[in-house]
Amino acid sequence: MTGANDDDGNGVARAPWIPGPRRAADDHADLTADPTSDPTADPTAEAYGDEPYEGETEETSGVEPGPEAADPVPVLTHRVLKSLLGAWALSACSAGETQAVEDHLTNCAPCADEALRLRDAVALLHEDRDLDLDPLLRSRVLENCLGRRPARIPVPAWVTPYDAETARLDALLRDIGESEWHAPVRLKWYEEDRIVRRKATVAAVIGHLLAVDGLVSSALGLDDPLGRGTPELSPSERTEAFWSSQDRPPNRTLRGPWREHSHTLIRTVSFAGRGIADLTVTYKDFALPLRDSLLERAFECWLHADDIANAVAYPYAPPSGAHLHDMIDLAARLLPAALANRRRTGLASPARRLVTAGAPGRSLHLEVEGAGGGNWYIALDSPAAVGSPDLAVAQVAMDGVEFCRLVAGHISPEEAAAGQDGDREAIRDVLSAAASLSRL
Repeated sequence: MTGANDDDGNGVARAPWIPGPRRAADDHADLTADPTSDPTADPTAEAYGDEPYEGETEETSGVEPGPEAADPVPVLTHRVLKSLLGAWALSACSAGETQAVEDHLTNCAPCADEALRLRDAVALLHEDRDLDLDPLLRSRVLENCLGRRPARIPVPAWVTPYDAETARLDALLRDIGESEWHAPVRLKWYEEDRIVRRKATVAAVIGHLLAVDGLVSSALGLDDPLGRGTPELSPSERTEAFWSSQDRPPNRTLRGPWREHSHTLIRTVSFAGRGIADLTVTYKDFALPLRDSLLERAFECWLHADDIANAVAYPYAPPSGAHLHDMIDLAARLLPAALANRRRTGLASPARRLVTAGAPGRSLHLEVEGAGGGNWYIALDSPAAVGSPDLAVAQVAMDGVEFCRLVAGHISPEEAAAGQDGDREAIRDVLSAAASLSRL
């Protein structure tokens, strides 16, 4: 612990003197006595008490001020010094109290540990902070809190990616200015073997997320942000319907409804109990169980938050490794069906060796590197087949974030920086199927 006058830049700033907390009536001297009756009496010592703190001797209990000292160091008891730690952490002690506290911290390990915790807490008291913080800070704080006092109704583990990504996006939105809500955002996705581009604004992107989240709320029996009669629309159609229904260009007022809607989804799923994870969410042309649907919503929330961050020049980190792994796993599980759909429309090569459902078939080894990485074996000839390392005919190695950018349609299969080996036709088909998973 460094002193207040250290010259290494870590000293405690001097603040105007603020009285420290008083001791209990039975713990300090009688304050009703007239201090003027004894001209040599020290009013500070009278107020705080004069008994030495634990581990202190009479020879070391006080610090004699120099002849030019403007603020003498008071003689404080251990109990009073401990009660001053909060004010010290806030730089709200007088110079004399600060010196007394810091002298005490060199001799009292429990108080020194408490002082460190309080100073760290003070650094987090600011409401508006940027996202340069560790992206796992929120998860660690919640884990620590729940470890001390478990939640009566915990959020299911499979909901935490959506919970984390909506919270991170909300922090970004809170940190940007009014004018930045109208900043142009360039949306991209892959459609019919080409990248489609669309211009929007930050506010319009939040409206898009709110509109598509309505598919989940409809499946749960909650109010749809678009109103009744719209669940049968596809995500793209819902977005266009929402944008066209606005009387004026979307603005920052959308943040409140979007955030409240995400909180409602998380609360509803948490209170629903077991079995809710398998509830079907329909996207018009396809369907997902609720656990995969919320994971897909977390994925889209992250990618669109990254779009917004790029538009307003804001730093934004990828999800945590565990959440990123879950998102990659969802894409890998969807790839066989996406490949079969492209084959039906003539966009992929025909199947070479059909097998019975559940049997191992010809496969591509997808090796994802970096945080959230792993190994997946993608069945090539039938969505009902099982990927097998023994029947792998090709291998693709990619970074985890780069693979997610491919799945989001932000880069084309040809642009994907992938290490490739084996059957080139199978590699092309799988990378194109990954890009085809994207949409507005």
